[in-house]
Amino acid sequence: MDDDALFLKSLEIDFLTHTDYSIETFTSGELCLENISHQPDIIVLDYELDGLENRKLDGIQTLDKIKSINKDIQVMILSSQDKIDVAVNCMHHKAYDYVIKSETAFMRLLKNINTIFSLKKIENELNWYMGNL
Repeated sequence: MDDDALFLKSLEIDFLTHTDYSIETFTSGELCLENISHQPDIIVLDYELDGLENRKLDGIQTLDKIKSINKDIQVMILSSQDKIDVAVNCMHHKAYDYVIKSETAFMRLLKNINTIFSLKKIENELNWYMGNL
């Protein structure tokens, strides 16, 4: 989810071209939360969700609401800010990772997504084995 339409479209094209993941894109935190019932495994969220209206949710507020709805959804924050205090703040709010918008952002997001799915697979297998002992 990103309010920068060009960057959002670029990421969407990258994911549709290079992966077989099912994706949905939204331009605001409110739209994302309205569709949280689709039960996403992972959300990529823009840190600076400005929107045109003053009362729109920003990235951290959206992250907090996502985690209050379902703490198991992994959320990666995407931002053009390369500041350690911003990254630390995101991690404090339980983001999985903080990725800087750059030419390598897609590759870093993809690596994180693959890691998340690998860990979920291992966790499911472990739960299955523990339940069959």
